[in-house]
Amino acid sequence: MAENKRDYYEVIGVQRGASDDEIKKAYRKQAKKYHPDLNPGNKEAEAKFKEVNEAYEVLSNKDKRARYDRFGFAGVDPNFSPGYGGGAGSPFGQDIDLGDIFNSFFGGFGGRGGRSQNAPRRGSDVEASVTISFEEAAAGCKKDVTYQNVDVCKDCSGTGAAQGTQLKPCPNCNGTGQVTVQKRTPFGTVHTAQTCDKCRGKGKIVEKPCPTCSGAGRIRSSKTISVNIPAGINQDQVISISGRGHSGYNGGAAGDLNIYVNVKKHDIFERKGDDVWCEIPITFAQAALGHEIIVPTLDGKVSYKVHPGTQPGDIFKLANKGIQHLNMKGRGDQYVRITIEVPRNLTSKQKEILRQFDEVSGSTNYQKRASFFDKIKKREKNNKD
Repeated sequence: MAENKRDYYEVIGVQRGASDDEIKKAYRKQAKKYHPDLNPGNKEAEAKFKEVNEAYEVLSNKDKRARYDRFGFAGVDPNFSPGYGGGAGSPFGQDIDLGDIFNSFFGGFGGRGGRSQNAPRRGSDVEASVTISFEEAAAGCKKDVTYQNVDVCKDCSGTGAAQGTQLKPCPNCNGTGQVTVQKRTPFGTVHTAQTCDKCRGKGKIVEKPCPTCSGAGRIRSSKTISVNIPAGINQDQVISISGRGHSGYNGGAAGDLNIYVNVKKHDIFERKGDDVWCEIPITFAQAALGHEIIVPTLDGKVSYKVHPGTQPGDIFKLANKGIQHLNMKGRGDQYVRITIEVPRNLTSKQKEILRQFDEVSGSTNYQKRASFFDKIKKREKNNKD
């Protein structure tokens, strides 16, 4: 019931007045958080997932959102009909059928109860996720993705009736799918058409339910699909496969399967756009004298000559050793940041050699150090003057 529901904007996690893109982004975040595949056996998460989908179905539809903003939950109730206030009696002294008034002025609205429940309707989308390695994201791969899907029951072809039986006209609405109700308004007693509660607007009922789907006409099952993941895919990007979502209603098209990609972190590489970054530690001697080092890349190991006098934080680039541009030719680059590791636990001999080196080293060997102390001396002199 409406009083037990949370505000749809609160469920999605956006403010009223949010843009369509903001609503869509927030919905994907919530749907991923509570998706049954990521929360197996968690009834609370399953309920949250249904709540999020219900809210998004309304807020993503321009007309439904407008009705919800104006009338609240009643505005998106299938039986909703905006009233004209209370009060008894009619200023015209007679009963009024609003359907007749609308039809006479505007030529009708294509049916007194809105869109027919028997009209073809598209199935809803399905969310799934796949986890791949850093290297698989860079080079592309093929993965099997398992997801939960709702299909038309094959045993009853979606009717919900057991084989050998047929649907019967609804006795409550005589097969029309709608019933007429009366409401008292300031203009008199108004007759309005509403969806039949017994058959839910279908006009027919199931007398003997199909044992396979228990009369629902639809079955939830687990499916597995092999998906080609393109090179260059990144964290949280979505692969959409048309027609792999929940089956439509009354011959309507199926929804889509939206697969969210999760890329594992790498213990060496870091991705920035389509570029790859890594840090390589070298010794003081290698940095001072220059050295040929081995650099790991996505394509394997390569050699690189570190020039003499390399400083901590120096960066060099390996062109075209980054990640493949998504759905485009070319690759990013790889950047290597040098760090110089200071040795620990020196022996007596090592300490003595370093002392001797420090004694024979002049200021020309440490330009930054010499410049720093020159600045201090200059500032002290200026303070005295």
